[in-house]
Order: sequence, then structure tokens, then C-alpha cells
Amino acid sequence: QVQLIESGGGLVQAGGSLRLSCEASTRTFSTYAMGWFRQAPGKEREFVSAISWIGDSTYYADSVKGRFTISRDNDKNTLYLQMNSLKPEDTAVYYCAAAKTFSFDKGSWGQGTQVTVSS
Repeated sequence: QVQLIESGGGLVQAGGSLRLSCEASTRTFSTYAMGWFRQAPGKEREFVSAISWIGDSTYYADSVKGRFTISRDNDKNTLYLQMNSLKPEDTAVYYCAAAKTFSFDKGSWGQGTQVTVSS
């Protein structure tokens, strides 16, 4: 199991930006695929973005493509999510996840960070 701690959430106006961070407590961070998920009130958790072990492959949900950018710094054991052009519908608790493959349901999860976008 990997301990993951998200940060960077907050309240922002529509059209604004936030950068989320997820710090992992492992010496083998570069061996984990990483992902971001979110859950809005009353809705199921949904996939946002994922990145491969060395960052050469990235994946996005259609709803965030072109607005969000996932990246990682393996030297700092940290995952990032740059969120631009935020919309009220991006309001959710954002979670990072780590897994040896992209099967995040079987991996480790952080406690989440709240993102609220006001209109």
C-alpha cells in the first residue's frame, strides 16, 4: 500500500485555475501508474485522468480534455493535475490513486481534496 496525500483544492470562480498535488510515500513511485478521480455530491466516482509510470502516456476523460493536464515528478514522488478553465460542473472531491497497472480499484487511494467552482 502507498500512502497518498492530496493538496491544492479550494474555491475558485468559473474560468479560474487550480493545481492539485498528490504526494506519495514510497521509494518506488516510478513503478506506479497514477490517476485522478472525482466524486460530486450525489454522483458516482468518475475517472478524470491517468498517467503512465514514466509519464510518457496520459489519458483524460472527455469532459476535461483540453482543460486539465496531468503530470508527475518521479524525483519528488508527486503527481499533479493542472486544472484550467474550470466550470461549476468540475466541483467535486478529487482523489489520486496509485496502482502497479491501471487497475486503480485494486490500488491505493488518497483522502481527497475538495474543489469548488462558483459560477
